Amino acid sequence: MDFTQTLHDLIDFRSFSNLWYWIALAVTWSAASHRVLGIPFDMVMRARRLGGKAEQDLQDIVRVNVTRILYIGREAGVILMAMFSFVLTTLGLLGFLYRVEFCQAIFLIALPMSLVGLLSLATAARIEEHDEQGEVLRRRLSMHRIMVQAIGIVSIFVTAFWGMLQNMNLSILPG
Repeated sequence: MDFTQTLHDLIDFRSFSNLWYWIALAVTWSAASHRVLGIPFDMVMRARRLGGKAEQDLQDIVRVNVTRILYIGREAGVILMAMFSFVLTTLGLLGFLYRVEFCQAIFLIALPMSLVGLLSLATAARIEEHDEQGEVLRRRLSMHRIMVQAIGIVSIFVTAFWGMLQNMNLSILPG
């Protein structure tokens, strides 16, 4: 086996049969469910368990991240939404209409992550609107995490099903 063949196998754009894609998918959803509104979830658990300084630290970092998320949403939200919609539409068309597997793979990560982004924006708005603190804030962050995990489970299931279907289609095609 020569170097170019090894390199080609390592950087294979047939995503659903590539181990790196599945690792990236797992890391993406692991990170998304660990960081709630950009806050490591262990801070929420520590605040629940210890209270006091840990609770104050959580409220401070939530305030900073909520303010940041809402500022970005208010200042550049329309432009970001238009750009992201364009990218998602392009990926969707290239992937599913023109059958570019790499675009399908990216789309199957990007679409559910965009839902997580919208959910984060809505959660941040609720936290600011109700000036949530203490147990109410921890409950809101926990519910947000559960919803992100639910989106992740559905996304991984759909992606695995689609990837299996693609791999089976490639294996039965005449070579």
